[in-house]
Amino acid sequence: MSEEHTRSSLFKSRAGGTRGGDGTRGSRGTRGTHGTRGTRGTTTRLGETRGTTRHMGQTQRRRVSAYRWWRRTRLQLRRAARATTQSVTTLGWFVLAVTVVCTILGATSAWVEAWFVAIAGWLALLIALPFLLGNRAYQVGIEIDRQQVVAGGEVNVRLLISNAGARPVMPAVAELPVGPALREITIPFVGPGVALELPITIPTPVRGVIRVGPLTIARQDPIGLVRREVTWPEKHQVYVHPATTQLPPHSAGLVRDLEGASSRRLTDSDLSFYAVREYAHGDAMRHVHWKSTAKTGTLMVRQYEESQSARVAVLFDARREEYQNDEEFELGVSIAASLSLQAVREGRERYVASAWAPGRLRPSIDGLEELPSRDPQQLLNAWSELGPAPEGLPFEALAYGLAHSSRPLSIVAIVTGSLPDQQRLRRASISFGPGVQILAVRCELHAEPRAQRIDPLTMFTAGALGDLPQLMIRSGL
Repeated sequence: MSEEHTRSSLFKSRAGGTRGGDGTRGSRGTRGTHGTRGTRGTTTRLGETRGTTRHMGQTQRRRVSAYRWWRRTRLQLRRAARATTQSVTTLGWFVLAVTVVCTILGATSAWVEAWFVAIAGWLALLIALPFLLGNRAYQVGIEIDRQQVVAGGEVNVRLLISNAGARPVMPAVAELPVGPALREITIPFVGPGVALELPITIPTPVRGVIRVGPLTIARQDPIGLVRREVTWPEKHQVYVHPATTQLPPHSAGLVRDLEGASSRRLTDSDLSFYAVREYAHGDAMRHVHWKSTAKTGTLMVRQYEESQSARVAVLFDARREEYQNDEEFELGVSIAASLSLQAVREGRERYVASAWAPGRLRPSIDGLEELPSRDPQQLLNAWSELGPAPEGLPFEALAYGLAHSSRPLSIVAIVTGSLPDQQRLRRASISFGPGVQILAVRCELHAEPRAQRIDPLTMFTAGALGDLPQLMIRSGL
């Protein structure tokens, strides 16, 4: 063989060697050995190379197929074992342990009673296992007639169940969380393609937020050894608003809106005419009162009293130790909600504050937490979520912080329980200036309603929610 022919063979052998150095086409093998091409290989989405069995031998193909079958079977067995382990209840594990122990005792010591217990245990477990088989082709929906309700009412819930499968579904038990409680609902026999509605009534005796869902349908054997659950993630929230009362219109004290009484402060431009005075340098000529000028012979200009909108602040004492019991605390919430709701409905500037606000785990530095009050619904939702503030500051400190918060206030309503005395309420009202009217409401359950004027505040004692509008009418507020 010549030298050129040898070089040509070597070149062909190198050229026909490994072509897929980058892992995209794999290895083609060498042409100069026995003519085997090897595996070409395929590239997956993640960049790893898998070998195909198209160019493998029969023995290698069987080996790869067996490995793949064993991997799939192992994953399925692992999932089945995990599902079975999670499906066994505490009672089931106890029965299984007793059964195994009695089986060992019966086999080793020929104890007839142990064999009897073991056989009964194995039969119970064998009967319970079929309850885990199969799947329920349910389509579940939860419909609520309203998202907001007043305390003392009720909410109607409809549970929509439909069988989307081609086979009938046996009866089951559905569990629906309703607040801290758990409602059990029996689902009857549902045929293929059949839909049904299950009505549920949820009473709302107290204020708060009720969370409805998620729904869980459980299957278990009659003894309770095994249990299988399927949960749908649909959830709803129902806001239970506090009971409120309608207050007299424009019940904001001596300070009214623009059409009401003035603020006793004089200004050069407003709506309420007060008097005329002599012209001063810099006064606008449009304010000149020409009739008075003609009578006196001196240039006179108009003077006005400044009209002022009522800027209302409702300060609620959320410390539970200031109230006798929970009913008295709820009375304070209803009275504070009524005052703040009246300010929202009349479109007044308002500031509703407490020692605790929804969404805050701890109070702020100054202790004041403002409740959102963009509209009546948002305000009542906030009152639904509000709870006692165990780490809140006393209302005297809250009043001091409110008075020095540079907010232009006209009326401040302080709502607290029956335990604070008049001296504490008077001490809280002194923090505000003389131009601010203070209204203090003491909530004393079942007490006789009365109103007192203790300079510089007006104090109400309310024993029920209906006493508040009567006290405001009686006091002229």
